[in-house]
Amino acid sequence: MLSLKLPQLLQVHQIPRVFWEDGIMSGYRRPTSSALDCVLSSFQMTNETVNIWTHFLPTWFPELESPGLSKILRTAAFAYPFLFDNLPLFYRLGLCWGRSHNCGQEVLSTSHVYHLLCALLTGFLFASHLPERLAPGRFDYIGHSHQLFHICAVLGTHFQLEAVLADMGSRRAWLAMQEPALGLAGTVATLSLAVAGNLLIIAAFTTSLFRAPSTCPLLQGGLLEAGTKAKYQ
Repeated sequence: MLSLKLPQLLQVHQIPRVFWEDGIMSGYRRPTSSALDCVLSSFQMTNETVNIWTHFLPTWFPELESPGLSKILRTAAFAYPFLFDNLPLFYRLGLCWGRSHNCGQEVLSTSHVYHLLCALLTGFLFASHLPERLAPGRFDYIGHSHQLFHICAVLGTHFQLEAVLADMGSRRAWLAMQEPALGLAGTVATLSLAVAGNLLIIAAFTTSLFRAPSTCPLLQGGLLEAGTKAKYQ
């Protein structure tokens, strides 16, 4: 491993425009990197290293096929679970709206508040591309919005789990009276369905990646070479 050469990093003008990030001027990996280069790049400082080690999402192929659709899918990937997970909370808040008594801690714990704040901050960072838009080139490796929203997403998930545990603890007796425990068989069946769904998603993306280099013109060397030549003209 010590004898392996780390992949060369590129400037923004050396890669196809579809891969450009607002305000990020350097530290890009080559779009035609081999599988080995991708693994090695995880251990060198690129503008994606912090993202890789804080959070991993299979968004590479949609970005190649349709950048606009990719952004919509990534936005939906945050918006859908946020709305789905918080519908019970919004419902509880709605029941308390306008009532004379204070629902307070029964409805919104500290963990709920932190989760909502992290979720809103995650969406803001993803859409605004701050702070790199204000100082292009200053945050290429550390501190750009993509890294910050990954960190906020991880923190939001942590506070969400804390809120769920708090809800379960405060409502354990009521839940036990409403429905019997799921049991081992039900737990295993639910877990199996979740694993099967994830494996299907991974298989679909993996199959698409195998044909991407030959079908996607953005990965052909012509665009990369043209961008490099244009810089020196």
